[in-house]
Amino acid sequence: GAHLSEKENLKLLCHDALIALALSYICVCFDEFPGPSQPLPSFPTPCRRRDVLVLTPWLAPIVWEGTFSRDILDAQYLQKNLITGVVTFAVEKYCYVQFIEGFMSSANKYFLAGHPVNFYLFTDCPEKISHLQMAPENHLFVIPVQDDPRWQDISRSRMDILSSYIQSQFQHEVDYLYSVDINVQLLAHIGVEIIDALVATISSWQVIPQQEDKASETHPESQSAIPEGQGDFHYTASFYGGSVAEVYKLTRACSAGLVQDRENGIEGPWHHERHLNRYLLQHKPTRLLSPEYYWDTELSSSSIQVKRMCPVHQHSQRQAPRMKSVRPFFFTV
Repeated sequence: GAHLSEKENLKLLCHDALIALALSYICVCFDEFPGPSQPLPSFPTPCRRRDVLVLTPWLAPIVWEGTFSRDILDAQYLQKNLITGVVTFAVEKYCYVQFIEGFMSSANKYFLAGHPVNFYLFTDCPEKISHLQMAPENHLFVIPVQDDPRWQDISRSRMDILSSYIQSQFQHEVDYLYSVDINVQLLAHIGVEIIDALVATISSWQVIPQQEDKASETHPESQSAIPEGQGDFHYTASFYGGSVAEVYKLTRACSAGLVQDRENGIEGPWHHERHLNRYLLQHKPTRLLSPEYYWDTELSSSSIQVKRMCPVHQHSQRQAPRMKSVRPFFFTV
C-alpha cells in the first residue's frame, strides 16, 4: 500500500490519542458517582471508531455505538444503587396523548433495562391513561398539569414545571433525570452510557447541509441568541438530562430566559430548543450523545450504526432549525 506522509502519520496518531482518551473517560465515568469505589472486573476493550468525532474540544466524550463497554458500565452503575428518572409531557390539545402507550412500552423495554427507572408523565388528561404494564424495577407516576392555549406557552411551561418539581419532589426520589419527548419510539437499548452530570444529544439534522430558509434566525435581542461563529454543536431539546442538580440549573435558566423573551415580545419556532443551546454553550455538557440517540428517520447516514430512538412524525413534518457555525462531527475517511 501507499506510504503515509509524516503529516498524515501525525494526524492519525493525534486522532488515535483522542479516541483512547474518550474511551478511557467513558469507562471510568462512574468513579465520579457518590458511593464507594470497588475493583471492577476486566472486560474486552470496545472497538474504536475512526469515522466520527468521539471527543469534544473541551474533552467531553461523544457516545457512539462501538465506543463503550456496556458490561463495564453496568457493573459500575449497579454498585452505586442509583435511580434514574424520565420526564415526558403528553398534552391532548396537540394530539400527544396518542403516543403515550407506544412511548411507555418501548421505554420500559429499552431505557436502562434492568435498572430502576421512575417515569414521570405530565398530562392534562390523566383520566385517559390506561393501565400500562411496567417492568418490576420501574415505576410510572402520572402528574396532572393544566392545558396551555399556545404551543409556545407549553414549551415555556415545560421548563418551569421541571425546575419546580425537581426542587419539590424529584431531588428526593432520583439521582439522575432525563427529559424525553413523548412522540418517540425507542428501537434499541439506551443504557447507563448516557449517565453523566450534564448530557446533551446532538441533533440528527446536523449531518445534512442546512438551507437558509429552514427556520427563522433567532432575534439578536433574544436571551437565546448565539453570536455568529460561537456555536458548538446543535443539541435537540427532545432528549437531554444529567444529575438532578445540573438539570435543575438548566431548566431554571431556560425558563427565566423564555419568560424574559416573552415579556419583550420575542418568540419563535423551537424557541425552547434555542434557549437550551444557549445554556449549553455557556455550560458545556460533560457528555454528548451522538445522533444515534435521537435519529430522524427522514435522514440517512452511513455513520449511524444503531438507531436507538426515533421521533414518530405527525401529519405536519418537523421543520429543522437552522444551525449556523456548529462543529462538524464526521471525519472524511
